[in-house]
Amino acid sequence: MAGRPVDHERRAELLDRVVDYTVEHGFNDLSWRPVAAALDVSPTTLVHRFGSKDRMLQAVLGRLRERILEATGTTPDGGGLAGAARAVWERTSAPARDAEFRLFFAAYGRALQSTESYADFLSHVVDDWMTSLRDTQGPHVDPATAEREATLVIATIRGLLLDLLATGDRARVQDAAEHFLSKLPGNPGQSTAGITPPSPETG
Repeated sequence: MAGRPVDHERRAELLDRVVDYTVEHGFNDLSWRPVAAALDVSPTTLVHRFGSKDRMLQAVLGRLRERILEATGTTPDGGGLAGAARAVWERTSAPARDAEFRLFFAAYGRALQSTESYADFLSHVVDDWMTSLRDTQGPHVDPATAEREATLVIATIRGLLLDLLATGDRARVQDAAEHFLSKLPGNPGQSTAGITPPSPETG
């Protein structure tokens, strides 16, 4: 006899609740009974929705990545790299997102220890931000330059976030972030190296 079909809307709602639980408690308690008790559902419900603990963990990481992308993927029009990077920093460094990024970095560390098991997570962990920050520099920026600048922004912002989460020294880290952001292409007075001016034929 076939099992009941999965209600995908209900699964999505339940997944968001599991993610919220994991953000608060971390990975150590991500097993059927603690999660079920916290969410006031039966372990059987979780098994039916996710199939296995490994699949539940993969779903949690995927939804966490989507949440972070929602916070970083939309950048202001016309602000160039500097405006986009500032928007990303302001959103990701907001105190309300501290717990979410603690989980993100915990997942990152775990993924680096088991790359095959976390291949999907690792395949997106840089590319999601890279695409947005590269594209926001516009079509006149040399692609290699755009990728290099985006890489530096990603690495610097993530390093600053790690420092902030580890020390809680918001004033010092914010000061360093402001210094970094002020040097990016697109700020008044900054170099436009790497930008290819349009030819007379194209305007």
